[in-house]
Amino acid sequence: MTAAAADRRVTVVGAGPAGLTAAYLLSQRGWPVTVLEADPQRVGGIARTIEHAGYRFDVGPHRFFSKAARVEALWDELLPDDMLTITRRTRIQYRGRFFSYPLSAPEALARLGPWESARAAVSYLRARCFPVREPRSFADWVSNQFGPRLFEIFFRTYTEKVWGMDCRDISADWAAQRIKGLSLGTALWNALRPRRAPGRATVKSLIETFRYPRLGAGMMWEEAARRTRAQGGTVQLGCRVVGLAFDAGQREWTTTYLDTDGASRTLRSAHVICSAALGDLAALLSPPLRARAHATALRYRDLLTVMLFATDRQRFADHWLYIHDPEVRVARIQNIRAWSPALIPDAAMTAFGLEYFCFAGDATWQRGDAKLIALATQELVRLSLAEAGDVTGGYVIRQPRAYPVYDGDYRGHVEALRDEIATRYPTLHMVGRNGMHKYNNQDHAMMTAMLTVDALVGDGPRRDPWLVNQDAEYHEEDRGGGASGLRLVPRRLDA
Repeated sequence: MTAAAADRRVTVVGAGPAGLTAAYLLSQRGWPVTVLEADPQRVGGIARTIEHAGYRFDVGPHRFFSKAARVEALWDELLPDDMLTITRRTRIQYRGRFFSYPLSAPEALARLGPWESARAAVSYLRARCFPVREPRSFADWVSNQFGPRLFEIFFRTYTEKVWGMDCRDISADWAAQRIKGLSLGTALWNALRPRRAPGRATVKSLIETFRYPRLGAGMMWEEAARRTRAQGGTVQLGCRVVGLAFDAGQREWTTTYLDTDGASRTLRSAHVICSAALGDLAALLSPPLRARAHATALRYRDLLTVMLFATDRQRFADHWLYIHDPEVRVARIQNIRAWSPALIPDAAMTAFGLEYFCFAGDATWQRGDAKLIALATQELVRLSLAEAGDVTGGYVIRQPRAYPVYDGDYRGHVEALRDEIATRYPTLHMVGRNGMHKYNNQDHAMMTAMLTVDALVGDGPRRDPWLVNQDAEYHEEDRGGGASGLRLVPRRLDA
């Protein structure tokens, strides 16, 4: 191998959307690239599609929609004939009633009934006349804007299920950002104010149509892996990275990993593109991170998805429901058939994905699969979405590190790690949701990989992948006083 070729060797850690986007684009340009993926069976990371008993289903819902034409073009390139165009159907369920998402104020008031509507109106008027003067918590801020009663109905339960924090303990600054951007609060705000003028930006979570691969989100990434291999790249499954050693003198990386047989192997490269969790770096890097305490301090919210295979009684045709009922633990329910009929092997059946947000190691996470399937079945029936006896089987997906937790200290931790990586490990490139500890959507994760590849191959102006923001333009500056690309967070008041 020539010196020039050696300088282009790249190891990619993780075969999710970011890792495979980078590998596909690099192999397309003739760069020697090897992808190491810990999962022994599937690529796609949190966007993978699992097959069981003839059913295909994703870890969570993955809409294919982007503001970036470049991302859309890559999807078209990979799956030119297998992308469905879907009209978005999503609702909120609260105490047996369905409410449109985004909320329609007339519909919401009508379905709440005259007594509850009157309570909500009085609560709203009182809050506007006598607001909390210095709102410190999420609960204070939302109650000021919409009244305590609407806060209880449309904000509190779902937020607490997702983040595992009492709304009285979450900071008001985070509420202000989320209701301005993407959240259930956005839906209510849009319902209570005049409709937006033509030409005004569309809030990303409220798009009316999106695309989706016919055989699941993972179909996209299975094809990306196939084409990467066809272009000369390597994608290895069942390979868990246990060490990343950087030789500053040689400017070379040695990646140590365990293969499918548990044997230790090494791989040398000039660059490492890493989508593994930023919080895991402390245990991998050599020489060690000086900021390793910042890495270990990062926290994550974990996700249990319980798939239930059941008779399709067509109780709802939504792609997913937000569950605001405080009497059940489930936070969100996917209807798999609504995404694509090709995912279901029997026309009389469907599959429901019940999502439980938790922390790895807590009581919910430690429940056995049979008990989780029983819990999910009980809650599905309790919500009147199925009948007792409809469920014929189930499958449990445990997804650790599904969502980076943005506590009060997260910005400082990420910025310390980012600064040290840039200074001491200039050829280590962090990409994707967990690699950058940013709650990115799939297309944003892809864009971080695209910008990283651009910098490596010298295509166009160099842009900082860290400025790819979750709910703003891809190169937007943080107007809070810096260009970090990091976000306001649901932090505890006592943090």
